[in-house]
Amino acid sequence: MLTRRTALSLLAGSLALAGSLIPIAAQASEKLKVVATFSILGDLVRNVGGDRVDVTTFVGPNGDAHVYSPTPADGRRLTEAKIVFTNGLKFEGWIDRLVKSSGTKAVKTEVSKGLKPLKGEEEHGHDHGHDHEGVDPHAWQNIGNAKIYVANIRDALIAADADGKAAYEANAADYLAKLDALEAELKDLVAKIPADRRKIITSHDAFRYFEDAYGIDFVSPQGVSTEAEASAKDVAKIIQQIKREKISAVFVENVSDARLMERIAKETGARIGERVYSDALSDPNGPAGSYIDMMRHNIRAFSAALSS
Repeated sequence: MLTRRTALSLLAGSLALAGSLIPIAAQASEKLKVVATFSILGDLVRNVGGDRVDVTTFVGPNGDAHVYSPTPADGRRLTEAKIVFTNGLKFEGWIDRLVKSSGTKAVKTEVSKGLKPLKGEEEHGHDHGHDHEGVDPHAWQNIGNAKIYVANIRDALIAADADGKAAYEANAADYLAKLDALEAELKDLVAKIPADRRKIITSHDAFRYFEDAYGIDFVSPQGVSTEAEASAKDVAKIIQQIKREKISAVFVENVSDARLMERIAKETGARIGERVYSDALSDPNGPAGSYIDMMRHNIRAFSAALSS
């Protein structure tokens, strides 16, 4: 049986323990809540935000942001967020409606602000009816553009959390150095591919920025969005081009249906290369669990197919 003194001691100990936990809980709740629209962007935000930021992503690994349908839970997440990071360039056609319907007071930050966008599909003679108003949104496929994303993320986080300025600047500088090393590695691998073999067929036209920056030619039966099917005419033209230019490999992305590319490969004799990643990361344990892993995986897959 407990004495009064023992009971009071236990109560005092419990209160002391509870008191010691309060700062930890308060500290956890002080993290800056932000939202990123898709997995690649979420990874960039986490690298810059570090421990000070709680990042939620709407379109997760292997998800297709072109055709995403927001949920009521997404609206609730927005109301709790201080910043909503978007790619911009008309990539997320659903985000403005979601922001408006949620009533969030989160600051909307387009991370592509300040880069030079490339023209969309219809400007190149292929109109599939999903041209993102004349702009190709897949700017992160050029690592130089990813560096602009990082700078915009850093500045937005500092504006929302001035106390974290030093941390955000240090995180961004560290990550930018990693991107410099990644880009050097990528350029080195491209340089080793014979110039006359630097041609690739992909299922979805998401690599024009990669092509513009690094000198590999990409051809796709599907435009800059995955919303519409390629026409029979486009597919026939690509099959003719593969045969004419002796293109040796075709690649299917994680957000695309493989059946079309399998048909093209069967009719041309080109082999299907390793699955590549364009608009979404893989699961964390997959080959493209981060932006850096994704870019490294893709160039190694391209290099292996084109160099052999």
